[in-house]
Amino acid sequence: MRVAQRPVVQIPASEEKKVARKTFVIDTNVLVYDSSSIRNFKDNDVVIPLMVLEELDSLKRHTDEVGKNARDVIRYIDSLKMQENGDLHTGVVIPEGSKIRIHLYAKPDRIEGFPLPLDRNSNKILLVAYALKERGESVVIVTKDFVTRVKAEAMGLESEDYETLKVSYEKIYKGLRRIEVTKRDIDLFYKDGTLPVVEEAFRPNEYAHLVSPENSSAVCKYNDKTKRLEPLIQLGRDIWGIQPLNIEQRCAIDLLLRDDISLVTLIGNAGTGKTLLALACGMRKVFDDNIYSRMLISRPIMPLGKDIGYLPGTKEEKLYHWMQPIYDNLEFLCSTTSGEGNGAAALQFIMESKKIEMEAVTYIRGRSLPKMYMIIDEAQNLTPHEIKTVISRAGKGTKVILTGDATQIDNPYLDADSNGLTYTVGKFKNQRIYGHMYLDRTERSELASIAAEIL
Repeated sequence: MRVAQRPVVQIPASEEKKVARKTFVIDTNVLVYDSSSIRNFKDNDVVIPLMVLEELDSLKRHTDEVGKNARDVIRYIDSLKMQENGDLHTGVVIPEGSKIRIHLYAKPDRIEGFPLPLDRNSNKILLVAYALKERGESVVIVTKDFVTRVKAEAMGLESEDYETLKVSYEKIYKGLRRIEVTKRDIDLFYKDGTLPVVEEAFRPNEYAHLVSPENSSAVCKYNDKTKRLEPLIQLGRDIWGIQPLNIEQRCAIDLLLRDDISLVTLIGNAGTGKTLLALACGMRKVFDDNIYSRMLISRPIMPLGKDIGYLPGTKEEKLYHWMQPIYDNLEFLCSTTSGEGNGAAALQFIMESKKIEMEAVTYIRGRSLPKMYMIIDEAQNLTPHEIKTVISRAGKGTKVILTGDATQIDNPYLDADSNGLTYTVGKFKNQRIYGHMYLDRTERSELASIAAEIL
């Protein structure tokens, strides 16, 4: 008896995608980093272990961004129950195509083959992933915790960091390029005050350091409207006693003084002059030129080392300790313009003018800030969502400056690639209203320069 052979059926690409559907087990740190992350795993299964929900519940009382994100995630999951067939244990399909489900693992003991003790939530999350894999699902653990990823890989579980809100710090846009040209090109630039683009792929407001074999040089800025290299703004005099000490600082000052550039980011190691330059240019624009009505200065409340706890006094008295580096820089600027020994008195006079406002980043949410020169210092400790909140507060005529060092992060949920400052550079680098400068030379002192290099 002949058995008829079945015809070979070609599986469409759409069906292959269904076969390749994965199960993503999400860690708590991903959800508190980006509350919308739960919706970013399109056409896959998203599993939230019960212990993750418990951690979110304990974090929701926090008054910072972590607490806000925890509350947002809990509200979103709660809203899924209200949908038709909204059973979170079997899974709820959301408009983005992924199916979200809560995993309840009732067994308190370890299962066969699972090597870790269940004495911490990270291991319990790994246990959930391990159990799902044993059931034949294609499991991926998504966590921002490096140790958890290492443990997962050691057990043969696929793991990855949450990459959606990340920009590579190693490949970050610098804002300045060095170009070798002929002496004739440099002479033409000085003669005509402009020069055709000598290289491709310039970004808006990018700077160029032109050098020739004869050691002549020029510094210019790319104008995205005219598609030509143009000279920098002439300073004429110092800026509250400050003069640029290197090419990067000169370009940074040019960005800070241009009213058509609404957002500026300055990244660099300690002592490169980021905050001092931003403050000096702000004093020029607010007090000398009257371009902006006030200068708003803010920093994230993120302690270095062990927290000293609650501070007594009014909001201004509490902020004074967090803003001490800002006061130090302002006093230095005042002393350079009014003479040694008079810095404190000049600073008191300036503060009494009510044209300088100190504020914690926490209290910026909900405000509308028109015609302000706004400086956010230590912005590397902010998440991309916090940066978005800050920038979106800018009203008409406001200029926002973000400064920080992406290699010195105190926020436990962030790293050099995922912090809001690096993310802003990656997302804004092609915008005409934006400028960036990477400062890599420490000018604070010889000691600070050596420390930044070897420590």
